[in-house]
Amino acid sequence: MRTAARSGLLAAATALAGVVAAGPAGALASTAALPGLTATPPGPQGWTAAPAAGRPYAYLEGPAGSVLQDTLSLTNPGAGPLTVRLSGQGAPVSFAAPTVIVPARTRADVPFAVTLTADTPPGEHRGTVRATAAGREIRVDLRLRVSGPRLAALTVEDVRVDTATGSLRYTLVNRGTTVLAPHLAVHAEGVLGTVLDRPARALPLPLRPGERVTRTEPWPDPPAFDAVTVRLTATAPDAAPATARADASFASGPALTGAAGLLLAAAGAGGYAVRRRGRARTQRASAGATP
Repeated sequence: MRTAARSGLLAAATALAGVVAAGPAGALASTAALPGLTATPPGPQGWTAAPAAGRPYAYLEGPAGSVLQDTLSLTNPGAGPLTVRLSGQGAPVSFAAPTVIVPARTRADVPFAVTLTADTPPGEHRGTVRATAAGREIRVDLRLRVSGPRLAALTVEDVRVDTATGSLRYTLVNRGTTVLAPHLAVHAEGVLGTVLDRPARALPLPLRPGERVTRTEPWPDPPAFDAVTVRLTATAPDAAPATARADASFASGPALTGAAGLLLAAAGAGGYAVRRRGRARTQRASAGATP
């Protein structure tokens, strides 16, 4: 498929050479008719770049693994030739000619191709075609639609509890083919019951297909002395809920000191009771032995 795309671009490049060589015969009297562009007096700064046929942006659609083609129109209303450098951003864009010399008062239509890899997820994708000349850059919006089944799938992984800072660290993974708007609920159970119950709330991020995001959730008032099980539940529209858990033990310095004091007090009270019972038995034994 890529060989065919290269052949198509080579053929288009040959046609492009004919257009450029034609010179003023294909000249444009004005650029004001191109949508989204502002007419500028003839000169190096008055050149324009836009999708062919006067479209406001380039739109391509096809399945993963295909090569999609379109054309970029460059116009030079000036009195001298113009050298334009072409590149892509955010999408795998290739050009029939990465550098084009456009004669004066001429339009050149430059073919380009976008190669979709086999693992490109279905849905909407964005990119940019950039044209640079005479110290100026024009960016053309590139919109791609990759066809295929749409699947919403979300997982929450690597849950960790930082007992020192009282925070929760976790990773969200978009394992589907659509952009997700995740929500997260947090619940924690201690020895004596629930210690945290935070209802689901929206997270300030879009999660794109295949994207992994590691986040930290604050826990402003964690227990001072407890063994807890934390459960995180992530949800998103059309996706099944994803749950992960982690265990942690909290034992702060003051809590340990207080617990140790209670244990010592309990031990002391127990020892005193044992001593009292021992003395009582001794006294009863002595009383029974008296004639």
